[in-house]
Amino acid sequence: MPRDHNGHDHGGHGHSGHSHGVSADADRGKLTIALGLIVVFMAFEVAVGVISHSLALLSDAAHMLTDAAAIGLALVALRLAARPAKGSMTYGLKRTEILSAQFNGATLLILGLLIVYEGIRRLITPPPVQGTAVLIVALVGIVVNLAATYTLSKANRQSLNVEGSFQHILTDLAAFIFTAIAGAVIILTGFHRADGIASLVIAAIMLYAAYGLLKASGRVFLEAAPEGLDPDAIGHRMAALAGVTEVHDLHVWEVTSGFPALSAHVLVLVDSDCHQVSHKLKRLLHDEFDIEHTTLQVDHEHTQLLSIEPAEQRAQTVHPARG
Repeated sequence: MPRDHNGHDHGGHGHSGHSHGVSADADRGKLTIALGLIVVFMAFEVAVGVISHSLALLSDAAHMLTDAAAIGLALVALRLAARPAKGSMTYGLKRTEILSAQFNGATLLILGLLIVYEGIRRLITPPPVQGTAVLIVALVGIVVNLAATYTLSKANRQSLNVEGSFQHILTDLAAFIFTAIAGAVIILTGFHRADGIASLVIAAIMLYAAYGLLKASGRVFLEAAPEGLDPDAIGHRMAALAGVTEVHDLHVWEVTSGFPALSAHVLVLVDSDCHQVSHKLKRLLHDEFDIEHTTLQVDHEHTQLLSIEPAEQRAQTVHPARG
């Protein structure tokens, strides 16, 4: 750390290592179970959807395909994020989890828009739909997705990566519920447009989930302060610490889900101990704001300003002109 001529520490860096190995392994196991459930049922649903001419079932199947892709990507992202930092990747590959979450949001958005288009078309010209097949498959789908949703609900959903997969599964569960309702309506009333209406409801749920994921992952990529952390409040709290006279160049961002970071330039009183103030600030940030990764540059405030004379005036002072 750089020091001034009096040996005072002018820099402070605190980082408590994030040992997520056990949690990551547990999440990986839960994601694998959910992936198995989804893939097996998806194949069954595609076959029945084609036979019964149900857009609701086919849209569910398409959604389940993105579920499988999302979970597969989440598993890859977990493995990459666990790699240690080295070389130019000073944070490692932790943000692959955010890339995965953004991909999940984008696929939900695109698929939701496609289903809106097809759902409106089927409302205008509804094809015949076999309500019994739709209802049976939807009820089985509810059971399968309940199992997958329960499994992922036990994982670490603070991770946007895991949350993205969970949102996929959760919206699929809602989709099967509305598909089952559509199948029952078709059986009881013969109202085939219920299939298209159910598809539009499913699409609305997907678009809402997509918005949440894209917004959250976008905030991380844009280096916004994490939700719930107010940089102004943090700055004022730091400046209120005894010995601190000013806090500026304050930056608060999120490296990846659950990994907030902070950097700041802090000025302290001339007679204050830089080391002690830096230690107290790190403790404050950890205890009150749960920020473990901090980089602080701590300097003494300037009590005197140096004035630089023009070269000509300095020469006259050192060698006064003789008359």
